Amino acid sequence: MATQCNSFHYFTCKPCFRKPMSPFATAHFTSSQETPFFINSNALKLSTPRLSKKVSAVVSEEKVVESSDSGTDVFKLTYLEGNSWLWEVGGAKILVDPILVGNLDFGIPWLYDAAKKFLKNFKLDDLPEIDCLLITQSLDDHCHLKTLKPLSQKLPNLRVIATPNAKALLDPLFSNVTYLEPGQSSEVQVNNGSSVNIRATAGPVLGPPWQRPENGYIVTSPKGQLRLYYEPHCVYNENFVEKERADIVITPVIKQLLPNFTLVSGQEDAVRNLKLLQAKFIVPMKNGDLDSKGLLSSLVRAEGTMESFKEILLKELPDAIVLEPTPGVPLNVSSTGNNS
Repeated sequence: MATQCNSFHYFTCKPCFRKPMSPFATAHFTSSQETPFFINSNALKLSTPRLSKKVSAVVSEEKVVESSDSGTDVFKLTYLEGNSWLWEVGGAKILVDPILVGNLDFGIPWLYDAAKKFLKNFKLDDLPEIDCLLITQSLDDHCHLKTLKPLSQKLPNLRVIATPNAKALLDPLFSNVTYLEPGQSSEVQVNNGSSVNIRATAGPVLGPPWQRPENGYIVTSPKGQLRLYYEPHCVYNENFVEKERADIVITPVIKQLLPNFTLVSGQEDAVRNLKLLQAKFIVPMKNGDLDSKGLLSSLVRAEGTMESFKEILLKELPDAIVLEPTPGVPLNVSSTGNNS
């Protein structure tokens, strides 16, 4: 049965428009007041080190990241291309906006038809046991019915957290859905007794101005040591975001533009969001980097590059660290201090 969160606190939002897999690549770096970070692999490209608090990150195929502090929270982030992710934190495995069956075509392949470049053979059966499905938006590039229908047949009681805009799509498939408005939160309980808090933030309005915004999310690790912010279009409500803090931010940084319309923002808008959140780690996602065809594909153009984003970031947040994920390769970010 679908559930609606009781602690309703609604925030309006409008877009801010000024606004082959390498599983063996491993890199490690640390940063603290005593020791700057180091890196021994070109799997990541980083900006200057943050020196204020001790943090560490690892890229590895290993399932668990060891730490000198056994009480350290760890986010394990695996990019599945497009808007799709697998996150592991506190024992909870969270599948985000999955596209794992067929192409992305919005039901109109003559207009747009996109396939992944690297993880072409990654299937539903390759997933580990999932504790939660997280859906940010109601459109096909986030709420992909060709993936969600077979997923629901395998796991009809899977815990789902989603935008209310996807209710008509998800209710027929899953029996345990929590719909979050911006400002509302829910807990994901895991077998080891810990819980992960997921709170919705305001994302883009995909329709008339009075329509409910889609969701971003802030995910807090069990001990509260790390917070992750995710919104896949780089569209946010500044009044909402400026009250928040996030250690890790996953965001697009290269804009995707149609004539007279911004599909996905980035560049200076991404940096503005990072400053508001006081981010330490930035994980840029290339959600437009797909093998695509069709009329719409020919009209979309990219604006900005990873290098131009880093130049802007260096001026505004010189201590921030950029972690570029490799599709299919887990990126582990841990904290050995009390991040807040």
